[in-house]
Amino acid sequence: MILPMYIFGQQVLRKQAEDIPTDYPNLKELIDNMFETMKRAEGVGLAAPQIGLAIRLFVVDLDVISDDMPQYKGFLHAYINPQIVEVSDETNVSEEGCLSVPGIHENVRRPVRVHATYLDENLVEHDEWIDDFAARVFQHEYDHLEGKMFIDHISPLRKQLIKKKLIAMQKGQISCDYKIKQNR
Repeated sequence: MILPMYIFGQQVLRKQAEDIPTDYPNLKELIDNMFETMKRAEGVGLAAPQIGLAIRLFVVDLDVISDDMPQYKGFLHAYINPQIVEVSDETNVSEEGCLSVPGIHENVRRPVRVHATYLDENLVEHDEWIDDFAARVFQHEYDHLEGKMFIDHISPLRKQLIKKKLIAMQKGQISCDYKIKQNR
């Protein structure tokens, strides 16, 4: 089922998400719906707050970029109750966008590696280092669980330059190619 995307200005996007109990009702169905919603919106990541749920869950599909980055062939993951344990000192800058901030893309500096713990969709524990583009997407989605967005990482000047677009989003003056939950 395609779920509506919550757009910048919705309070749930600024809440710190809660851990998910292992007996969370219909968890597999929710994960499937998130993958379907993300695919329909042509995204590579989707966090639960972006669909209105303040829970610690996000999904990532990097298989869609595997023609350009073959190392991500078959890369579809659900991350339940993820935690970042450590990040590398090395960083890089790359352009990011967000399904909850449609039409805005900005350069963001992030660590190139993250050490994370999480449960997968089968509730199997993982403790691993995530590198390169996968690390960037992981951090972007993880930020949503912390009530942050990629625009929080840009310079004050860049924020000023996109301010009118953000205000328009808050007022519901936006159209997308995917189903959205507008501010009312």
